Amino acid sequence: MQDPAQQIETVYRQSAARIRAALIRLLGSFDLAEEALHDAFLEASRDWPAKGMPRNPTTWLVSAGRFRTIDRLRKRALLDRHRDDIAYLADLAQQTEDEPVTIEDDMLRLIFTCCHPALPEEARIALSLREVCGLTTEEIARAFLTLPATIAQRIVRAKSRIRDQHIPYVVPEGQELEGRMETVLAVVYLLFNEGHVRAGAAERLCEDAIHLGRLVASMLPDAEALGLLALMLVQQSRRHARLDAEGNLVLLADQNRDLWDRAMIAEGEELMSRIMSTGEIGAYGLQASIALCHAQASSMAETDWRRIVGLYDLLLEASPSAVVRLNRAVALAEVEGPSAGLQEVEILLAEPSMQRYAAAHSVAADLLRRLGRVEEAWTRYEAARELTAQAHEIAFIETRLRALEASC
Repeated sequence: MQDPAQQIETVYRQSAARIRAALIRLLGSFDLAEEALHDAFLEASRDWPAKGMPRNPTTWLVSAGRFRTIDRLRKRALLDRHRDDIAYLADLAQQTEDEPVTIEDDMLRLIFTCCHPALPEEARIALSLREVCGLTTEEIARAFLTLPATIAQRIVRAKSRIRDQHIPYVVPEGQELEGRMETVLAVVYLLFNEGHVRAGAAERLCEDAIHLGRLVASMLPDAEALGLLALMLVQQSRRHARLDAEGNLVLLADQNRDLWDRAMIAEGEELMSRIMSTGEIGAYGLQASIALCHAQASSMAETDWRRIVGLYDLLLEASPSAVVRLNRAVALAEVEGPSAGLQEVEILLAEPSMQRYAAAHSVAADLLRRLGRVEEAWTRYEAARELTAQAHEIAFIETRLRALEASC
């Protein structure tokens, strides 16, 4: 059983994004919500060790953060008669004290707010990554391949515009809903990927993303919304097989397929049937089709790799990117051999952005290992280790390095 400090840390990792979203709605301010989030967990660190964890810790933390913020503003207003604080408190007083906390809906409202067309396009994703996914400014800067100061400036300006233009925390309707959908789907998938990459205690992010994907698909069940939901479900179906008992990464080829969630896979298949009946398929649908090729195969050897390469060719037409090309190279190596795959990866690694991408080095290392080019594989694995921050990925790379050392 976890001690109180571990319990609080687990709740933070699993639910901070959801709590932040609720506080943003209740307090009407990104900055106040961030302060309230820290205040709430500080209060929990004092209260829970003595009284135990509450039955619903997320609701407790939302309430604690909200009321500590209100108390702080009241004290400041009494001391210096700060006009902004007085007006803000008067507005809060009009709200019902026992207003229900709808955390899941709050996350959806926050995503649509961050994706408002009044914000510059480059700021929407940056703000979403910060406020919805909980990434630090430095992490976002690495994703954008730019400076943290640039990202920080974008986020500050976006928050100011939301405040100054009184952009509401609501889910839009009609054409406005459709106009924001592309960016919203991208944010939901980013949220899912963040949980998928971090694994372990961040698993709740994947669950939240799937829940949000269901809500979005129910509001606008077009091919891309359904495709994203199918993709997340099929990827999430492997959650129990991705890590071993010690938390180490297990590659797809080594996973116990009996642990895959067949109900999730079946739901993904049903969604893909709906998509195919429309005669339209987009980037998310194509990615879901690739994921299903893996999910439907009884083993790596039985996987239809030629079909996967063909689907990646279509995906490159629909949504070209270096990451898609990298994934295609992995599939190509299964069809034509590791030399063919390595040739494609080496072309990609000539690009500066891919030189900073850990997965590109890992793929190159694996292909070099399969070709018996041990020293070159070692160099690539070391480069990948330097570029990743995930403990389970580092542990996997070090396992590979030890295996290479033993083979010499």
